[in-house]
Amino acid sequence: MGNSRSKSRAAPAFTYRNNEFLGDLPVWKRQHSADNSEQLERLRRNLRRAREQELTERQRQLLEMYYDEGKSMSRIAASLRINKSTVSRTIARGRKRLYRYLQYSL
Repeated sequence: MGNSRSKSRAAPAFTYRNNEFLGDLPVWKRQHSADNSEQLERLRRNLRRAREQELTERQRQLLEMYYDEGKSMSRIAASLRINKSTVSRTIARGRKRLYRYLQYSL
C-alpha cells in the first residue's frame, strides 16, 4: 500500500462574487473624492516654474524630448550623439530635482 498524498488546495480566505467589490469601487471613489482641481492647477504652475528655474539647460532639453515629444532614450541619444546611459542619468537627475522642488510646493 503506497502513501498517497491528497492534493487539496485550501480555499481562498476571501472571494469576490461576481466582482461585486471591484464593481463598486469606482462608485465609491466618485462619492468620496474631493475636487482637487485647485491642487492640480497649482502643481502645473509650479512644474512650469521648476522646469524654468531648477533644471540645467541639458536636463530641460532631455526632459522635453523624452516627455513632451515622446522620444525614447535611444532616439534621444542617437540624435544628440551621446551615450544612452548619459541620457538616462540626466533625465533621472532632472526628475529628482523636480520632485524635490515640487514636494514642498503643494
